[in-house]
Amino acid sequence: MYIKGSKWSMQRKRRRINPFRVALLLLFVGALVVFDRMVVPTIPQLFVYTPTPTRAPESFITEAEKLEEQGKYSQAIQTYNEAVLADPRNPASYIALARLNIYTADYEEAVKNAENALMINKNNDTALALLGWAYGLQGDYLKATDTLKSALEINKDNAAAYAYLTEVYVYEMKAGQGPLDILDQARAASQQAVALAPNSLETHRARGLLLNYTANYEEAVLEFEDAVKINSNIADLHIQLGNNYYATQEYDKAITEYGKATSLNPTDPTSQTLISDTYFINGDYAKAIQYSEAAVALDPTDPYLYGYLGQVYWKNQQYLDAVDALRLAVRGGTTSAGIAVTGLELADGEVGAFYYTYGLALAKTNQCGEGLQIAQAVATGLRNNDVAQYNAQEVILICEQLAKQGIADLPTSTPIIVDTPMPEVTETPAP
Repeated sequence: MYIKGSKWSMQRKRRRINPFRVALLLLFVGALVVFDRMVVPTIPQLFVYTPTPTRAPESFITEAEKLEEQGKYSQAIQTYNEAVLADPRNPASYIALARLNIYTADYEEAVKNAENALMINKNNDTALALLGWAYGLQGDYLKATDTLKSALEINKDNAAAYAYLTEVYVYEMKAGQGPLDILDQARAASQQAVALAPNSLETHRARGLLLNYTANYEEAVLEFEDAVKINSNIADLHIQLGNNYYATQEYDKAITEYGKATSLNPTDPTSQTLISDTYFINGDYAKAIQYSEAAVALDPTDPYLYGYLGQVYWKNQQYLDAVDALRLAVRGGTTSAGIAVTGLELADGEVGAFYYTYGLALAKTNQCGEGLQIAQAVATGLRNNDVAQYNAQEVILICEQLAKQGIADLPTSTPIIVDTPMPEVTETPAP
């Protein structure tokens, strides 16, 4: 019987076993066994995966702490992040990150890391204090004070929380906000910080900010000097110390501190702008221009930096350069490098100074059509600012003189006359 399509049959005869073949097969198998046991182990293996031993999370933290002590904050942040990956349930890594984020002015990231620590333990008063501090530095004063008070409800002896609360009150006062007794609250919080930790970095910093706000600059210098002795790797501490040296007219010391801040945070234009201002106040306009231009190069989208630069150009009688810089501050536009800049709305203070200096520069370069428009805007928008009113009038006077000479670039409409008495101020605006 055969299966269709197959060469096999139920009736097919078996073939006889060949003893020679069997012996040969057994010999071959034996040789393979010997080769596997004796030869193979001696052959070097290529492309063999070697598992990398897993680092303990503690080792990352230890390394990060050493980097932090050395002032290598960016590297420390990276290493703390590696610690988080190794052990995402350890709040200490998030807290350390939040503090370094604040030191490096990365407030959004500080908020995230403090919140991550609180997700692990919602009653962590240190994390709450850092979160409140970060909120305050972002300008959210109500949320900041509420968060810091929550930290103090958990731990009434948290000196850092009192210090951060002092800071937030100072920022709030500078913004013209807060209750009538906010200065008293700031002093009370500062006193608590001093009582609990008189020699801590946080206490010295908060005291310095409060003393600066109340114009006690010499005492503020002492506080920030002590703070810098504790940690000389925080750029903002050098800026604050420099600001108080500036206020006490110790300009060389101010420039030194601003320079240290620049070294610690070379991508931040703040210290470059402050150095420029210090040289400006001393009449060294060439150096003032140099540092102001450097600040613009660091952040070519910031209209304020163009405003500062334009004022320095104006003072150095570089009127065309002043027009170009101040136009970007006031009108906005696109730089020669194709970078978009958003202009600033007219307001009192330094923005108002940008506007009337722009008007003056336009008038000096016989661009009276636009210059009178700016003068009109200043005259109507800053009615209570005597300096602004004076300089608006100066724009008009310059353009009237040019008109009398028959060379004024005037619009077809009648020049604006501002009926405001001139105060006793200098002709050229201060920066």
